Parts: sequence; C-alpha cells; structure tokens
Amino acid sequence: MKAKSFKNKLKVLIILLCLFSLACNNNSDLYKENFVAESVDITEDFEVAVTDDIIYKYSSNKSNIPINLKIIKSATARYKVKNVKDATNKIKIIAQKHGAYISDLRFQNDLYKKENRFTIKVPKKYFDKVMDSVNSIADFVEYENITTKDVTEEFIDLETRLKTKLEVKERYEIILRKNAKTVEDILKTEDKLRVIQEEIESAQGRLKYLTNKVAYSTIQIDLYESVDYIEEPESYKKTLWDKIKEGAINGWSLIESLFIFLINIWPLLIIGIMSYFFIKKRFKK
Repeated sequence: MKAKSFKNKLKVLIILLCLFSLACNNNSDLYKENFVAESVDITEDFEVAVTDDIIYKYSSNKSNIPINLKIIKSATARYKVKNVKDATNKIKIIAQKHGAYISDLRFQNDLYKKENRFTIKVPKKYFDKVMDSVNSIADFVEYENITTKDVTEEFIDLETRLKTKLEVKERYEIILRKNAKTVEDILKTEDKLRVIQEEIESAQGRLKYLTNKVAYSTIQIDLYESVDYIEEPESYKKTLWDKIKEGAINGWSLIESLFIFLINIWPLLIIGIMSYFFIKKRFKK
C-alpha cells in the first residue's frame, strides 16, 4: 500500500517538472522574439532618422548655395622685403604665370627707404593663389586688406532692363516699318528709337564694365626696403670725371654747331673761294 502511494507521488512530481520545463522554454522563446523585434525596430528607426537628417542637411546646404554670384574682389597690401627690385621681378613672374598683368607702377627713393607701388589685375580664380605667393616673398607683412563687393543685384537689374529695352526697340522698329505713314510719325518714331538706343548702349557699357571688374580682381601692393640713413649734402660738387664728361659733350656740341653753320653759309663759301683765286690770278699778271 505504501509502495503504491509512493509511485503515485513520483508520477505527479515528474508531470509537474515536465510542465515547468515547457513553461520555461516558452518564456525564453518569447523573450528572444521580443528582443529581436525590439532590436529590429530600433535599428530601422535609427536608420530612418539618420537618413532623414542627412537628406535635410544636404537639402539645406544645397538651397543655401548661391549660384552665379557677381563678386568684385580687391586687396591692398604692404610688405617689407630685402631687395625691392628682386621682389618686384619675382612678383612679375608670379603675375605672368597666373595670367595677370601690372597696370601701373611707381618707384620712390628717399633717405630712409626704397618703395615700389604697383597694381596687379589678376583673374578671379587665381586671386587667392597670387596673394599667397606674394605673401611668401615678403620678410614682414605690415598689413593685408581684402574687400569684396556683391554686384549681383545690379547685374540682374541691368540685364532685365536691357532685355525690356531691346523688346521696346523691336516694337518701335515694327511701327516704323509698317505703321508710320507721315513724315511726322516717322520723325517721332526715329526720335524714340534714338533715345532707346542710347539707353541700351549705356546699359551694355555698364554691364561690360561690371563683367570686367568681376572677371579681374585688383591687388595693390606696396613693397619697401629699408636703407641706411645718409645725410643730404647742402650743395653738390662736380667730380673730375663729371667735368671731363661735360667737356667732351660740350666740345662735340660745338663741332656740330660749327658744321651746321658752314652748311648754312655754303653759297658764301663758294663765292669767297672763287673770289680768292680770281684776285690771286690778277695779282700774278
């Protein structure tokens, strides 16, 4: 009897253990599925957020990039160099290398320094390269000032006005060819055409000027070289060599003057020579 009761309890215990193990397996599977599902959801959300952020930044940057800006760039700079002449020659080579040219040049020499001021017209795309190259030649940079002027609005306004005036001119030309019958109508139409043509030429000239200013930037450079101070003498005395050169020049000038004088009086010379021989011959007889 006791043996039978023990067997029944053992069976119940085994059944409970089996049910418990099944329940644990199910919970474990559910946890894994939830974890995978949550991981997938987080990954997808993150990718979407990153993608949207990138697209937003790209779109913002793209929309903020100005297109076809008309910018006039100019610069003024002053540099100290060891030798003004050598530095000027180097800058000329840099300018030629980048398709630039020197528009004006002014050299000054006094008791304290030698100074050379010149202006470079450089294509807009080489502006920064030329500035950096010139800067590398200098021993000391006293100052560098770079300015920009945006003329995009004026440029667009001129183009729009020019287009409108060309259309008006075309309409007046049609009127002149087809509708103007009397002399008065013809004169009035031609006067209107003349005014429109002047306005068109003025707008075209301004556009050309702005185009050239935008295409070529201006760089004004001052180079200076310090020299040892030499006191200026109160009066200047000529050296022996200067006197010899001056005497040689004066003597040659005298010879030229005498030769020209003889050329001017050649008729008198011929008459004098003939008279001399004639008188000499008469005295011999």
